[in-house]
Amino acid sequence: MSGLPSLSPARMGYLCLMRKVIVSMNITLNGFMASADGALDWHFPFWDGEMSACISQQLDTADTILLGRRSYQVMADYWPCAARDPLANPTDASIARRMNSYRKIVFSNTLEQASWQNTRIMGGDIGNKILALKQQPGADMIIFGSGSIVQSFMRQGLIDEYMLWVHPVILQEGMPLFKDIRYNTNLQLLQSKAFSTGVVILYYKTRLRVVKSSV
Repeated sequence: MSGLPSLSPARMGYLCLMRKVIVSMNITLNGFMASADGALDWHFPFWDGEMSACISQQLDTADTILLGRRSYQVMADYWPCAARDPLANPTDASIARRMNSYRKIVFSNTLEQASWQNTRIMGGDIGNKILALKQQPGADMIIFGSGSIVQSFMRQGLIDEYMLWVHPVILQEGMPLFKDIRYNTNLQLLQSKAFSTGVVILYYKTRLRVVKSSV
């Protein structure tokens, strides 16, 4: 027989108190998180100050950023410089300061050194390490970009909430966010928010998946 272990009410309450893993991802209307070549330029024209303010509010609930190697390298090149930009508006400057000061965890078996401040490299068994991090004291953990990490987390049931920034763009080809799904998952819509640019954020909470017995 296969399935998930039953959880007592006390255990369920404990799980609700654990730190959450939240995915914040820009996607196209047809579900791509990047162009076929990995480019993200399709979402730049839609970004504005209102959306920056929303990111700032999200960072208020977190203290840790989770990243894959590629996303880490891009952000490590950008955010330290952005924090020193004298022309940055107060919201963007605040985001840059927090991105630099927050704890960053990079999941990679090939990255040897991390130059961005407050960064730790993790390899090996991601699942057990994330479960351990969830039980540590602290605020939520956010994944920005990092499609391969997101997909690995999805397959292991490690994601608690999705913050999907759905852009009014349809790409002919691209990298799908939801790929190689191993089980059905029901999501609960927590809220939604529409921006004047046409972007809509959909906030979803994952529910415990149910694996039916095979006998």
